[in-house]
Amino acid sequence: MSELKVKLWQRSDIDGFFGLFTNNLTNMLVMAGLLIGVGFPTSMIFGAILPAVGLSIFASSVIYSVMAYRLAKKEQRNTVTALPSGTSVPHMFLIVFLIMGPVYRTTNDPYIAWFAGLSWGFIEGAIELVGSLIGPKIKAAVPRAAMLGSLAGASITFIAMSPAMQSFDLPYIGLVSFTIILLGWFGKVSFPKHVPVGLVAIVIGTAIGWMTGVMDVSSFIEALNTIDIGLPTFSISRIISGFNEAAPFIVAAIPLGIYNMFETIDNIESAEVAGDRYDTMTTMIADGSTSILASLFGSPFPTAVFIGHPGWKEAGARIGYTLATGITILVISWLGLISLLLTIIPLEAILPILIYIGLIIGAQAFQQVDRKYAPAIILALIPWLADWAKNLIGDTLASIGTSAEEIGYEVIEQTGLHYSGLVTLGSGAIIIGMVWSTILVFIIDQQFKKASVVSVLSGVLSYFGVIHYDTVGIHVGFPMFLSYLAVAALLLVMGVRSEKSSISNLNN
Repeated sequence: MSELKVKLWQRSDIDGFFGLFTNNLTNMLVMAGLLIGVGFPTSMIFGAILPAVGLSIFASSVIYSVMAYRLAKKEQRNTVTALPSGTSVPHMFLIVFLIMGPVYRTTNDPYIAWFAGLSWGFIEGAIELVGSLIGPKIKAAVPRAAMLGSLAGASITFIAMSPAMQSFDLPYIGLVSFTIILLGWFGKVSFPKHVPVGLVAIVIGTAIGWMTGVMDVSSFIEALNTIDIGLPTFSISRIISGFNEAAPFIVAAIPLGIYNMFETIDNIESAEVAGDRYDTMTTMIADGSTSILASLFGSPFPTAVFIGHPGWKEAGARIGYTLATGITILVISWLGLISLLLTIIPLEAILPILIYIGLIIGAQAFQQVDRKYAPAIILALIPWLADWAKNLIGDTLASIGTSAEEIGYEVIEQTGLHYSGLVTLGSGAIIIGMVWSTILVFIIDQQFKKASVVSVLSGVLSYFGVIHYDTVGIHVGFPMFLSYLAVAALLLVMGVRSEKSSISNLNN
């Protein structure tokens, strides 16, 4: 029997390419907007930071393309889908608002703030490298419902809801593009000449944007005249220089590094459910390494395996889509075309693709586990909803120059919003969702002692502020620590009682 020739590119990769490319492009446009909003000079953003982001995305796309090629060759099939990757979306906001913004306001020096962000990113990458040693064991120990449920929480909130709100801000663009996505990828409708669905949605949405005056020629010409080539530069000294300013915030990199680690594990599990089994340790090493590479060349934003592998697979993406994405992102970031594209394509024509990905991942959690675990999946969503709401409120208050802390939680609670509970529920959402869902899975299976152990571990994480709290340290979360110990004791009693009942039934 002849050996299968693995295809590096298939026609169906086109849809995947437009989806993943626009995902990464959207993230880069958001990055630029965040940094400009804080006050960073555009020369730094488009000439140094974004080119380094482009390099890190390219590096991760090469690694995951090679991994997919090897898997396809090993299993002799051309249906392998490479892991989608890019810049970690939650970290974009956290690094800008928690590190770079405060340092910039304190020092009034954008370079010091940039260096502090690079130090943070380096630490996060290092944490994930360390996590690669225990990642496979975590993956084996955590129930599938817990991992997919927490992933569904992220997909419904940050991947689907946020883009949906922005898309429907201009419904005549967003709704039309979204309907095209639904027709093509859910309704299996073929468009003339078999033009890829993602391309049809973007082209039609862009055409509507120009016809309705949302986009204008003057902005395009201005961006065209200011295009400037920018190349990333290697520097260790920037990271070292940033440590002093970043030191007060570095401890907060620990839970974010853990978040990135669990996010990667979740997404590997999601890929395995869809039919592509990647090695957990290798993937986490790749993730951590490209994050460190990003910081060394000037990007403070860590890379991550993206949520959405099943969505890309369902859309027909295979190996070539991720490599093509990496190359295209590298070219446009180095040639300074990001700002130009922002004046050509309305975001409302792009974002519906992310809504589709959110729908696929949310549905997968319920489709790929036993029906009896559905409550555990719902439970995993709750911390994500709290985190999403907390971020919306926090960003809104920050935009008018205040915060929940300045206003006072008691004042906010008079409106009926228990903000302190929102913070407790949402801080460390990915881990909280997983541990709560795991506890419920074990309760459903009447494995009460295992649930008790998970509760104790949750208490330890709370004690150090890794979950339920905004800061990390010793004795930070003592109230939650005691709460989890009480739950663990109750579960342990139930476990002992259950064992005695089983023995009694056997004797009878």
